[in-house]
Amino acid sequence: MNGFAIRAARVFDGERALGDPPVLVRDGRIEAVGGPVPAGRPVVEHPGTLLPGLFDMHTHLGGNGTFGALDRLAGYTEDELDGVIGTALRKQLAAGVTTVRDLGDRRYATLRWRGRPGLPTILAAGPPITTAGGHCWNMGGEVRGEAEIRAAVAERAERGVDVVKVMASGGGMTPGTDIMGCQFTLAELRLIVDESHRAGLPVTAHAHGLPAVEQAVRAGVDGIEHCSCLTPDGIRMSDELAAEIADRGITVCPTLGAIGEMTPPPAIQEFLERTGSTIRHRIGQVARLARAGVTIVSGADSGISPGKPHGMVASSVEWLVDGGISTEAALASATSVAADVTELGERKGRIRPGFDADLLLVDGDPLTDITALARPAKVWLAGTAV
Repeated sequence: MNGFAIRAARVFDGERALGDPPVLVRDGRIEAVGGPVPAGRPVVEHPGTLLPGLFDMHTHLGGNGTFGALDRLAGYTEDELDGVIGTALRKQLAAGVTTVRDLGDRRYATLRWRGRPGLPTILAAGPPITTAGGHCWNMGGEVRGEAEIRAAVAERAERGVDVVKVMASGGGMTPGTDIMGCQFTLAELRLIVDESHRAGLPVTAHAHGLPAVEQAVRAGVDGIEHCSCLTPDGIRMSDELAAEIADRGITVCPTLGAIGEMTPPPAIQEFLERTGSTIRHRIGQVARLARAGVTIVSGADSGISPGKPHGMVASSVEWLVDGGISTEAALASATSVAADVTELGERKGRIRPGFDADLLLVDGDPLTDITALARPAKVWLAGTAV
């Protein structure tokens, strides 16, 4: 593969701004950052900003971004499902997302897309483990009792998932479930964690209600999705809980961000109206988690509805900045920090010699105007323009 150089007006290397050093790419990897450009090496010049390719740490590739997207999963043929997944991946890539973490599919469909050339790197959970009739039950991950829990984790390990997803609380997208209640007992959730860890797999838990968040922490999960801390009186999170999440090294993916006017699911809408809660309260709660030292990664919950289309993780990062999190930390949540959490930090998420040349060039400077992150000018995947 022929080498080339990129000379942008500024470079964010995944952790900090570097100024405007040339970035040399060769054979799909970053060859050098700074220094002379070899004679005859083609140079891509741009007045914008070069960043590592982005991570979307919470996506549903089987969702087509329309109302009822996840409900339709069970009715797709294999060809139809592959069509949805392929379209989702291309939309993610066009937005500069070069790595995705799928946290809920059906029939392990996303696993067969891993490693395909010209598409983002995929980390996949397969069907989330849930209770009978529980949140996203139609994805096929229902379990009843200890024996089925053990079998479910063993099946995921055998199929080669990258992470185990468990629905610790109900969810707004599944009528009849309780977004504030716990779906499993503490013993059951601990069993899921213990069996997964024994198989070498991390566990991330969907948890909206405060009781489910507290239970997930006690069960020893590695990550919490949403971590909304909902109660009948509104969003309630103590400083002590935030500190415990930080002390235990639990990663939180708050799934912030939306495109256009987003209509919340009925259960969430009822909660907002009854408690007087707003998105400002939610953003503020995530900012409190960050101030407490909790590791925050960006994921959009993309694919589940019109307000959550694929390729919108820039909005997740923008909402972090809106909440008062530093721009560098917000950008890192979708680059270097996400790479470290997924154990890809030795080759992705940073602009460093030897790292994969998954790169995003945007118009403008996201360090001074975070909305620039949503203006991709050019994307490279392993050094190939896409």
